[in-house]
Amino acid sequence: MTTGATVFIVDDDEAVRDSVKELCISVGLVGEAFASAADFKDRYDPARPGCLVLDVRMARTSGLALQAWLKDMKIAIPIVFVSAHADVPAVVEAMRNGAVGFVTKPYREQELLENINEALTRDAAVRSVESKHSSYWRLVESLTAREREVMELAVQGLQSKVIAQRLGISFRTVELHRSRLLEKLGVESMAELIRVSSERRSAG
Repeated sequence: MTTGATVFIVDDDEAVRDSVKELCISVGLVGEAFASAADFKDRYDPARPGCLVLDVRMARTSGLALQAWLKDMKIAIPIVFVSAHADVPAVVEAMRNGAVGFVTKPYREQELLENINEALTRDAAVRSVESKHSSYWRLVESLTAREREVMELAVQGLQSKVIAQRLGISFRTVELHRSRLLEKLGVESMAELIRVSSERRSAG
């Protein structure tokens, strides 16, 4: 179970919405139901952790269309599709676009819960990485202008002597800045800083 996470249920069948929500509550999860894709769009906050249990065929906007919209908006909420019409093209499209699973109606409770738990686990993992990424760049922003200059050259693999020449400052001053920026960023060595910096840049 993922603490603080919500299972967002989007289905135009009230009976299904209620049953999925009750299933979630029965295992200690928070469930929140929406009668349409438009209702979900209006009320959903991407900052809230959780996953989406989504019907494929709905009036007006289909589940696949909502999935495409979320992708366009760069909202990476994990999706578990449920449908009474498990046609192969729909399944293929849903999974190609990143769905966690595809459960047919009438659903088996254990199968749906397993998919929901997998989706919540994925969401928690992604948010953990994003949190570390955000924290790192906040720490970088706390550096002085000179410390950032030293850091930029150091992560390129340049030695203190070379950095001192590039910046027109003394070797001792460079060493002092290196020591301070390592302390501020919470890393033990320049090698670790180079690794962490590379990972964070790759993450965007």
